[in-house]
Amino acid sequence: MPRKSRIDLAGFHHVMNRGVNRSDIFVDDSDYETFLKIVCKACKDYKVVLHDYCLMSNHFHLLIETKMDNLSLFMKYINSNYAIYANRKQKRSGHLWQGRFYSRYITNENYYYTLIRYIEQNPLEAGITQNIGEYPYTLGAVIAKRQKPISCTKESKLIKELNHENIQDIVGVKLDEEALSQLKEIQKQKIVSKDGIQKIAYSKSLDEHFQNGERNTAIYNAFNDGYTQAKIASYLSVSRSLISKILKGR
Repeated sequence: MPRKSRIDLAGFHHVMNRGVNRSDIFVDDSDYETFLKIVCKACKDYKVVLHDYCLMSNHFHLLIETKMDNLSLFMKYINSNYAIYANRKQKRSGHLWQGRFYSRYITNENYYYTLIRYIEQNPLEAGITQNIGEYPYTLGAVIAKRQKPISCTKESKLIKELNHENIQDIVGVKLDEEALSQLKEIQKQKIVSKDGIQKIAYSKSLDEHFQNGERNTAIYNAFNDGYTQAKIASYLSVSRSLISKILKGR
């Protein structure tokens, strides 16, 4: 099965990776500190803002904002440099990471704030802590404890919008079923590529595509928006072969 295309578009991204076979990638405090130093160096070199993070023993979450279409280069720098450090320190060889990193492009503000709660609540879900800010390796802890933030988080929306008094009330609210459903929905995210340009699929619903205008044009536009021939055919209650014939005739 071909790999899902990576979205390198400038903007907000949720990035995650874990150790191979779910093994620990961080063993002691110096490992967490070294990883964050590498992240900040990458942020400086690739013009990226780190808005939030959570470093667990065997995986990490980063919420970043890229200014250019360079997410893959940014993450390659982090993963390769930390792997060199960890392998040398632990006197090990081979792959440190389970594979290529997971990433999702953040397309709306509601998802952004739901994601912050999800990232910050990782230690709570793991049963390590009871409250936001108690686990030391999150940006929420820096805010809750009034610590000096690392350089690459100085422009973080989290730091600008929250403080030690309100972070528990805002970020600590448990994710409900609606929020969890929203997080699952974003995992279905798809991109389309045309003439070497990437864009997020499903910019319009099928209802919106077909509410006005000529049908064949709407079919063509919906197909270019990421909808499959099968979905379009089902929506219009026509055969897939008809949709294929119309698209080939364009």
